[in-house]
Amino acid sequence: MKYKKELEEAHFRISPYIHRTEVMQSRLINSIAKCEVFFKCENFQKMGAFKMRGACNAILQLSEEERANGVITHSSGNMAQAVSLAARQLDVKAYIVMPSNAPDVKKAAVRDYGGEITECIPTIQEREKTCNAIIEKTGASFIHPSNNLNVILGQGTAAKELLIDYTDLDVVLTPVGGGGLLAGTAIACAHRNTLCIAGEPMNADDAYRSLKSGKIEMNETADTIADGLRTHLGDINFPIIQEHVSEIIRVEESEIIQAMRLIWERMKIIIEPSCAVPFAAVLKEPAKFEGKKVGIIITGGNVDLSKLPF
Repeated sequence: MKYKKELEEAHFRISPYIHRTEVMQSRLINSIAKCEVFFKCENFQKMGAFKMRGACNAILQLSEEERANGVITHSSGNMAQAVSLAARQLDVKAYIVMPSNAPDVKKAAVRDYGGEITECIPTIQEREKTCNAIIEKTGASFIHPSNNLNVILGQGTAAKELLIDYTDLDVVLTPVGGGGLLAGTAIACAHRNTLCIAGEPMNADDAYRSLKSGKIEMNETADTIADGLRTHLGDINFPIIQEHVSEIIRVEESEIIQAMRLIWERMKIIIEPSCAVPFAAVLKEPAKFEGKKVGIIITGGNVDLSKLPF
């Protein structure tokens, strides 16, 4: 099956550099959701999010000459931190382009991990323009946060681990923003004949519309609390998503906040708004998941505690 060998190789490659995160359950949440929910807690991953997996795999695939010139990415936060920490572990210079409205807690973490930040106007076009200028000056290798096959395969190792630990899951859900995690998860699920579903904010529903129209759609605005999901799909991950993702469920902002609060209150773990989105999708459509075994990737825990929505 396509990418099965590559996914296994990526998992083996990055294992020395990542945590194998735990899977948590809550009887009360199972009762509320009317299904068994298995949370893969990537908020306990190094740098606090699943993106450490993709960043490590992408950098490890570069040649020594490429590593010598450094790496660069653009990100509102978690990929910025992941590339910074992965690069530091591998003794590589990291250049990070961040939108000016990125959370302060994430900017501070990037600096702590040794990433060199260049801020830009918060649009995809400005991110790419700023990256290109730095690449021209430094020769750094660009690591796209989501539209890079090595990143996609790295991100897919989270679902791979979940499906090794729990072989009888009916479905695995992730949030979708740029599409890297969703595509990687879809690959892992396809090898196990497990359904893959995504949750997406109604206010940034480009992936939902893309799946409906058959072409990559954009958002004119992305006014959502789920700051990690304000990006759009790419030409590498979209075909994988088209082939292997069964559906995308859209959720309102109030539903995201409710799901985030429920996990904080009942499981006592810190999660970002973005990773409350797939759980919000389960709560929104209980009949779809009733009686099933449901895996959810908790994508990160890098929260600005001064800006909690509740």
